[in-house]
Parts: sequence; structure tokens; C-alpha cells
Amino acid sequence: SCAPAQYTPPFMADTPRAASRPFDPIAAAAALRRLARAPNAPWLHGEVARRMGERLEIIRLQPELILDWWGFLGAGGEVLDAAYPKARRIVVEPSAELLARSRVAADRPWWSARKWSRPPIETLPDDAPIPAGARLVWANMMLHMVADPPALFERWERLLGIDGFVMFSCLGPGTLRGLRELYARLGWTAPTSAFVDMHDLGDMLMHAGFADPVMDQETLTLRWDSPGALLAELRLLGGNTAPVREPGLRTPRWRARLERELEALRGPDGRIGLEFEVAYGHAFKAAPRLSADAPTTISLDDMRAMVRTRKPPVQRP
Repeated sequence: SCAPAQYTPPFMADTPRAASRPFDPIAAAAALRRLARAPNAPWLHGEVARRMGERLEIIRLQPELILDWWGFLGAGGEVLDAAYPKARRIVVEPSAELLARSRVAADRPWWSARKWSRPPIETLPDDAPIPAGARLVWANMMLHMVADPPALFERWERLLGIDGFVMFSCLGPGTLRGLRELYARLGWTAPTSAFVDMHDLGDMLMHAGFADPVMDQETLTLRWDSPGALLAELRLLGGNTAPVREPGLRTPRWRARLERELEALRGPDGRIGLEFEVAYGHAFKAAPRLSADAPTTISLDDMRAMVRTRKPPVQRP
């Protein structure tokens, strides 16, 4: 993990809770409001959605109901429409501003062929009751903006039907390593919050009740022609949610020094490059374990799913 030296992630402890994760939810909410005013979702989010969509090819399940978590900034609508054109999709958003953006995107014009050939897209705030029984929770590039990932995993597990699956992506601890090292060398506060390692995310999924989580990661390098272009795109990607970030406004003199220091990151091609570690994960909801000494209540849909997926008994020779 490349988390700051003074912080050790607590996720391998006996409890998977993330209450002690250094994270400022107020700063995260402010960043989301600003991102909701952008013309489009960040380019990186769309690229990761495309790559995550390629992983859907290994899943045979064809979901009838999809929960697209934080769908506007996730930029995965076209990917999901192409993969599951007959599925009902509910976009779940964390703020009123993002909910409004998703509602505009979902309101296809009357003359659009998609309006009449596919189920309408629904939108809901994430603090509203969400229909249970989904077969897919899709969450692209949003988990690193959540204060308590284990609680969200538990909620997804409750919303999924038996054999439903979650597929998500988020930034990992290798993200912006070069920028964090630059800040540390200059004695500045951290430029990012602590990102969660993919192995810890896998442990959280297991604790939440998911079966056989599969995690992997890749590193994408983005390059810019100038420090100004780099800083502008970083701003488009979000904000610093670390509680130990600089509390006041920076001066033009500080900005000029930062741009001079970023010049040292130019590579052989003359461009400035920074790495983004992207973690991918997917896991299935396990069938409930039935106990002989305690009553267990399951829905009729889940019972039918258990019957469909139960393996036939092995016949003795």
C-alpha cells in the first residue's frame, strides 16, 4: 500500500468497518456538487467504464434489473445498454445535483428509437428505498469517494437477489504516487486521501456476505503537455478528501512553485506523466445458509433461484 506513512489501513483487523479511515465526507460532497456542474463525466471514468464492460463478457447471467450506482459520473450507461439492452436500469445518485443530471440524460427525446425499444431509465437518490432483487450492481469509479465502503458493500448485498453480482472499479493506493512523493519532499500536506488496497476491498466483500470475490488492478499513465493542463484535469477528476489537507487557500506564489516542481516529472517524450492505479472487483451474492435450529426467512424469488442453481446429487456407482 502507498498510503501515507502515518496511516495503516485498519481493514485487515477483526472488524471490517472503515470508521477510522481518514476521509472528509464534507469535502467529498463539495467535490461531487462541483463535478455535477461539469459538461460531462471525466474522461478517465468513461475509459474505465469501457474496460470494466469488457469484464462483463465472462459473466453469463443476463440481469433483468441493474442498479447503476452514481451513474452520471460513472459514465457507464452506454456500456450497460449495449451489454443488456432489455434490462431495467435504475440510476442511483448521491446528491440532488447529480440526480438532476441523470434525469436529464434518462429523458430520451420522443423520436429516439431507444425510447421505444428499451425499458425507460429510472433515477433515485441513494437515501431513498431502492428496489431489492437486482441481478447487477454496477459502480464505476465511485468507491474511493465513499467514507465507509464496508457499509456500502453490505447494502449492495442486501439489494441483490441470489446469484446477483456486483461489479465495481475505484482508484487504488498507487494513484498519483509521483504527486504524493513531490508533496512529501516539499513538506506539504497530502494531496489525496488514502486509497484502499484491492486486497482489503476483497476482504470487505467477504465480510459483507459475497462469495468468491475476484479483484485485479491495472495502472494507467496519463500525460500532459503542461503543468496547467495537468492540474486542470486533476480538478475535473474530483477533490482532495484528506482531513489533513491544507485548510486555507493557496497563493499564486505557491501555485507557481508547484508548476515548477511538476516540470521535473517530464519524461523522455517531453510530457508530464502521472500514474492512476485502478482496482476492479466483482463478486456474487451467496445463497443463504439454512440452519436446522433457527428459522430462516427468504423471499420466493430467492428460493426459486436456489432451486435453479442447486447441483444434482452425485449418483453412487
